[in-house]
Amino acid sequence: MPKNLNTHLRRRRRKANPMAEFDALPSELRMWLADAALPWSPHSVRKLWQKALRQSGGQSDQALAFMTSCEDRAIKKDAPKVWSASYPMS
Repeated sequence: MPKNLNTHLRRRRRKANPMAEFDALPSELRMWLADAALPWSPHSVRKLWQKALRQSGGQSDQALAFMTSCEDRAIKKDAPKVWSASYPMS
């Protein structure tokens, strides 16, 4: 295998096809992901979706609300690092 950037490290091979993982997501989750503010990977969004479904007792509308609240928390946490500490948060 060719060397990566003149180092002794080997290139990493992907273990899965991200597009196939995305296509395997439930349709309601894919629709939520299309409107998401953050760039989620199919693997991480599936893990969070499963957690949301467990906590909501299988209710997809409550699970979607949980997903949105998690995304909002992540944005509030990362916004000062991305913009500045004085960035107004609503």
